[in-house]
Amino acid sequence: MIGLLVLAFPFVLLAFMLLMGKVEEPLSRVAVEREIEQFLDDANPDEIDTFIREGTDSGLSRFRQRLGRGLRRRSRGQ
Repeated sequence: MIGLLVLAFPFVLLAFMLLMGKVEEPLSRVAVEREIEQFLDDANPDEIDTFIREGTDSGLSRFRQRLGRGLRRRSRGQ
């Protein structure tokens, strides 16, 4: 009986991981959509230009860098 459990465990774990991947996919898509919405609301002209010329990844990375620098400045001032 224990041998059967040992043999079945990897397959049960694999099935659980596949199920969790299907559950996580829609959640991550919503997060990206919210981030793009925030980007379009708060981005400066240079970031929007990068977004148009180079695509979503480059534009969002510049936006995140700017937000990160602003957060670091605020935390140093406190």
